[in-house]
Amino acid sequence: MDKTNRWTEELSRLAEILNKSGLELRTKWGAPVYTHKGKNIVAYAGFKYHFALWFYNGVFLKDSYKVLVSAKDETKALRQWRFRTMEEIDEKKILEYVKEAAKNSAEGKELKAEKFKAVAVPELFQNEIDTDSELKLAFEKLTPGKQKEYNLYIEEAKQEKTKISRIEKIKPMILEGKGLYDKYK
Repeated sequence: MDKTNRWTEELSRLAEILNKSGLELRTKWGAPVYTHKGKNIVAYAGFKYHFALWFYNGVFLKDSYKVLVSAKDETKALRQWRFRTMEEIDEKKILEYVKEAAKNSAEGKELKAEKFKAVAVPELFQNEIDTDSELKLAFEKLTPGKQKEYNLYIEEAKQEKTKISRIEKIKPMILEGKGLYDKYK
């Protein structure tokens, strides 16, 4: 299914509404993002089954119409307003949310990123690193964030055999200098 052309009219309508908001339109990450004094406020995009607005600090919105959802459980600040049809688009309500989001931003309401916390190397993986100098060197060259991804990936497995199979799976990736989730970035 062609996701890029599926919602053409609907996305044009969202853009038309957002252009009335007084926010500045910028392109970030290849997508339209509406900003206020340099702060990201709202953006829109089409997906496979819906198209959506997302508010960067939507967690602070009152959500009077109960339309906002969190994209994932671990999402902290971002909130989406999903649509499936052109008829669901309500200009008055959208501009009301956008105005509140811009006001919140002007008041400095935003979730700050949590401080980075390193994760200890799991014992089974530490044993592998200690016996393989090439793996140890490659792992040490990875950024702390990529090291953390690998450590969590191994540690989250409940059974030892799963931890071992995960270690075997990631060794070639580490030796290539890749992060666990690089293919998705």
